[in-house]
Amino acid sequence: MAAERSAARRARPTTPAVDRPPLGALEGQHPETGALELDQLIHERVRLGIVSALAVNGSLTFTDLRDLLGTTDGNLSAHARRLEDAGYVLCKKSFEGRTPRTDYALTALGRRALASYLDHMEAIIRATREG
Repeated sequence: MAAERSAARRARPTTPAVDRPPLGALEGQHPETGALELDQLIHERVRLGIVSALAVNGSLTFTDLRDLLGTTDGNLSAHARRLEDAGYVLCKKSFEGRTPRTDYALTALGRRALASYLDHMEAIIRATREG
């Protein structure tokens, strides 16, 4: 039975590739709004929450961010690492006595990326309301 399914899968005709613009062609100006394309790194819900919270508060501890966003330790850690790797967030690890402490702050690059993201979202809202 499994061999028949496997043979059927191999026998399926392949569909032609869909015409897609090259990956780099998606960057730049949005044709209708003139705004920059959405920064997919920031667009994800938890990462948007992280950069927004840091923009408002200056810096926050890991625990403060986790509690504010209502996420798990692992989820917050993974998303914060992506932002850190992109240079949007600065992570500082220290100890208070024997207790580890992780502080996060938004970098200048992260602040500019958030501002561009918000500008684009505002442009989409304007275009949607006008259309």
